[in-house]
Amino acid sequence: MSNHEEKALLFAKLHIKGSPLIIFNIWDAGTARAIAEVGARAVATGSWAVAAANGYDDGENVPLNFVVENVQRIVNSVDLPVSLDFEGGYAFDPEKLGKHIEIIIDTGAVGINFEDRIVGRDGLYSIEDQCERIRAIRKASDEKSIPLFINARSDIVLPLTAAEHSSSHLTELIERAEAYADAGASGFFAPGLINPDFIGKLCEASPLPVNILVVPGVPSSKELAGLGVARISYGGGTYRTAMAAFKEAAQKAMNAVTVV
Repeated sequence: MSNHEEKALLFAKLHIKGSPLIIFNIWDAGTARAIAEVGARAVATGSWAVAAANGYDDGENVPLNFVVENVQRIVNSVDLPVSLDFEGGYAFDPEKLGKHIEIIIDTGAVGINFEDRIVGRDGLYSIEDQCERIRAIRKASDEKSIPLFINARSDIVLPLTAAEHSSSHLTELIERAEAYADAGASGFFAPGLINPDFIGKLCEASPLPVNILVVPGVPSSKELAGLGVARISYGGGTYRTAMAAFKEAAQKAMNAVTVV
């Protein structure tokens, strides 16, 4: 078994219901090394942070070749499983998507986040269309003999406020989790979901390990574990935290000069 395959299998095993994998998202090789030094079990990029750190807007505006080169540098910098936030895969067409996945696998990455929002357009892919896209990813993964962890992200509630989340949204999340599992997904990511009751019900009903994003109002990590969450991500919050600390230190440095 190759080291690449071993890391892929390890990454999947880290998703344990009730004992969640903590993903403090990174954006380059430097942050990957930093998070490895404090005991991370795996590293994963956040597309928003990668874009912001390099002068782009999120939403597949970072050139694909840069995305590939960046994840390659990250893989080469740490001896940990690496997952890429691949947004919509930089392709609408399943065949083209499959070719992009082969390129990502060749970097040594073992997982991707893959969203059902139609990047650059309004709305989400239908369940049928997104399942076809997931099947194309799994086919490419199988052809490369690497069990790529497909973290299927669904943006059902992300644009809405918590007060707008309803039982019908939860029903659709569960429906998509079941369908994505049948299509070959490995995990289910529901960013924006913060209602403890809804999170618990999703974790109970989903055939896939559930990933929740840390945003204002979300239950604590301990509470999320108790609800059955298997992965907790920090998303773009890590970049904002780093930039706030950087600006504070810079401000202190600039204010430290005393003119005599």
